Amino acid sequence: MTIATNFLQENLKKGETTMRLIFPTDENMGYLSKQGAHFGKVKFYTIITLKNNVIDDVECVENPGHSGGACGNAITNIMSLNPDALIVGGIGGSPAQCFAKAGVDLYFDTTSAKVQESINAFISGSLEKSSGQGTCSTH
Repeated sequence: MTIATNFLQENLKKGETTMRLIFPTDENMGYLSKQGAHFGKVKFYTIITLKNNVIDDVECVENPGHSGGACGNAITNIMSLNPDALIVGGIGGSPAQCFAKAGVDLYFDTTSAKVQESINAFISGSLEKSSGQGTCSTH
C-alpha cells in the first residue's frame, strides 16, 4: 500500500493539478456530508474537485441505486462520475479489484466522520491506497 501523497506527486509531475475525488455519503451537504459506511448503498456521492490541493468544486449526486445485492451497478454509477480516486471506509474485494482494473485509485478512511476531514487526510498523505484488495469479507 502507498499513501495518497504518491498520487498527488505523480499527478503534479505529469502537469495534472486537478483531481476528482468521489466520497460515498449519507447526506447532501457538500464537503460537510457524513461519509457512508457502504460505498454502493449510500444515498449520495459527493464529488470534490481539487485544483492544486485546494477545493475547486463540490457537487453531490444522488446514488441511482444498488440492485439485487450485487455491486456491479455501484461500480458503474461511480465510474460514470469520471473519478480519479474513490475514498471509502470499506469495500468488498470484488469491487476493489474492478476499480483497480479500471485505473481508479482507491483509498481507505475509517476515521474521518465528514468529507472535509477526509479531504484533509488525503492531501496530508495519511490515507492508505488499496492494492486492489477490499476490506469487507462479505463481498
